[in-house]
Amino acid sequence: MTADPRAALTSLVAALERHLEVASSRRDPDDPAVVSAAEELTDAFFDYDEALFEATRVTTPLDGPYDEDDDDDEDDDEDDFDDDEVDEDDLDDDEDIEGDEIEGELEPQPTPGDVSR
Repeated sequence: MTADPRAALTSLVAALERHLEVASSRRDPDDPAVVSAAEELTDAFFDYDEALFEATRVTTPLDGPYDEDDDDDEDDDEDDFDDDEVDEDDLDDDEDIEGDEIEGELEPQPTPGDVSR
């Protein structure tokens, strides 16, 4: 990692240019050269973000590259909540309706052979 944000920025720009060059000359996103350029770009981005933060205590407004698996993990966490902490996002729209507000509620129907009704 480069401790100087300016040097890290120069490396990031070079990695962006390399990625564009490789991506423009290949048709397959899984081509080893494309994958390698993407990995170098990812490393350069995180190096720049870290150098910037260390020097200024400011981060970039970008999340940075991430794996699709990381995105799935975030989705799983969104639905987790403590029983004591319920907010609007945790409720389904149906849960906001009181039972007496639902029009046309069905009465329980007798089962065949049930003569108790």
